[in-house]
Amino acid sequence: MMRVRLTRKLALEAPQQVPDAAGGYSETWVELGEVWAEVTARTGRGADYGGVATGRMAYRIVTRGAPPGVPSRPQAGQRFREGARLFRIEAVAEKDPKGRYLTCFATEEVAA
Repeated sequence: MMRVRLTRKLALEAPQQVPDAAGGYSETWVELGEVWAEVTARTGRGADYGGVATGRMAYRIVTRGAPPGVPSRPQAGQRFREGARLFRIEAVAEKDPKGRYLTCFATEEVAA
């Protein structure tokens, strides 16, 4: 196994529904904490959505391991934030058999 270099600090955020004044809900993001991570680009592609050029980049984000069920363990549907950049988590798996690290497969979308 190659050495993992956790050199970037990311905020882990989870979606939360907040009642709006009209009887419905709006979604907001709540920070669960910060994690140190290794962020590696995987693949990318461009697209045109409704006349707006966008770029979609896939990343492999490695963090320290955490047991299932604890708030510090990333899960699909959550996201990482690094300043103005947002990485939507699509899947999470143990990187090694002992669970010392987790691999998060994430996507960043950017309007060009």
